[in-house]
Amino acid sequence: MEVATLGGGCFWCIEAIYSELKGVVKAESGYAGGSVPNPTYEDVCTDETGHAEVVQITFDPKIISYREILQVFFTVHDPTTLNRQGADAGTQYRSVIFYHDAEQKKIAEEVMGEINSKKIWGKPTVTQLEPLDKFYPAEDYHQNYFKNNPYQGYCQAVIAPKVSKFRKQYFDKLKK
Repeated sequence: MEVATLGGGCFWCIEAIYSELKGVVKAESGYAGGSVPNPTYEDVCTDETGHAEVVQITFDPKIISYREILQVFFTVHDPTTLNRQGADAGTQYRSVIFYHDAEQKKIAEEVMGEINSKKIWGKPTVTQLEPLDKFYPAEDYHQNYFKNNPYQGYCQAVIAPKVSKFRKQYFDKLKK
């Protein structure tokens, strides 16, 4: 198994998407990239700890590659908006890839270069690329949030449309 750690706005959205992807055995919401040990959701929401909301994805590289994980990442959030995804604003919502080793860094640089050279988003990405120092799992109520709260307002208005778009685009890569 391999692990990827990605931040693309609200972790509920990213987790909901990756949990449906073939080859992903676990998608866990959490925090990374900050200076405060063991942050809580309330700490991170102050926008003062430096943490991003992230999802740590454990996947089988025989089924899905790290490159494919990143290709999905760049289609399910807007990597051109600094510290924001939709109405969610603050550094905790930044677009960021926390690489686990030199190979992941190399692949991330290649994928970001391809995205920018093809002008897929019409403007350059602002996705940060940082080494993973520490991942802190989010509180239990954040795990599987969309699955556990499908009728909650944010889930209906924001997450459901993203998941629907993802399912149409990656139908052949969904778990059965």
